[in-house]
Amino acid sequence: MAEGGDGVAQQAELRRIEGNACFKKARLGAAIDCYTEAIALCPDVAVYWMNRALCHFRRKEWAKVEEDSRRALALDDTLVKGHYLLGSALLDKEEFALAIKEFEKALNLLKSANSTDKMAEDIWQVLAKAKYLDWEKHSTERVWRIQSLKEACESALQEHHFLSGTLVEDSDGSSNEYSEQIKMLSEVFSKATLADTPVDVPDYLCCQITFEIFRDPVITPSGVTYERAVLLEHLDKVGNFDPVTREPLKEHQLVPNLAIKEAVQAYLKEHSWAYRLN
Repeated sequence: MAEGGDGVAQQAELRRIEGNACFKKARLGAAIDCYTEAIALCPDVAVYWMNRALCHFRRKEWAKVEEDSRRALALDDTLVKGHYLLGSALLDKEEFALAIKEFEKALNLLKSANSTDKMAEDIWQVLAKAKYLDWEKHSTERVWRIQSLKEACESALQEHHFLSGTLVEDSDGSSNEYSEQIKMLSEVFSKATLADTPVDVPDYLCCQITFEIFRDPVITPSGVTYERAVLLEHLDKVGNFDPVTREPLKEHQLVPNLAIKEAVQAYLKEHSWAYRLN
């Protein structure tokens, strides 16, 4: 029985290898067939489900991506790609909050493994998109509710002053109690919508090269803070010097700017619209 089991596992692995070859050649249909055969032989191997989900991802067949990535994660919840693909499928369904959770799980797994996987950038991009879309959806709802409440309050205030005979403006054109209360009401509701009103992100929270909000800020010996990935690219392709001060600079001299990172996280928590990508 053991030999028979080993034989089945070997056949499944051969189908996976063949599927990988087809995938590299963009023969997605053939790759799906190979992974499907591998799954039929060994349904408890997470990577087979994961590979087939990736094929569906390339085809944008989101329902199938969700189904296969869920099956893969049920077998192995530490699959970074599994959470990324599931999040992408949920994002397509506009289930933003659930998508955000999956993308954050993927990033946390990479972080806990101290991985420098290039996939981290892709995950951050879709996470930012999901958070912005989630803010946009709820912001629209909040603005509508606030506007409805404002109109109801104005109507109630007008009715109150009409019944009390204080609705007419003073003859000298000066403000009366009714107009003052309407003005105060408008100010209150204007402040209530400030958090949902996009403005320019403060300069100190943005990289001096990209002018985008920081994700992984590092500070140089010259005291200038940059986005790590962007600065590393500068050092590699342009030269070993600080882009602003022109002082000599090597990678080992970079220090994480934890204060700015915490400030960015606090700002994004209060202003989710800032996740909007440039």
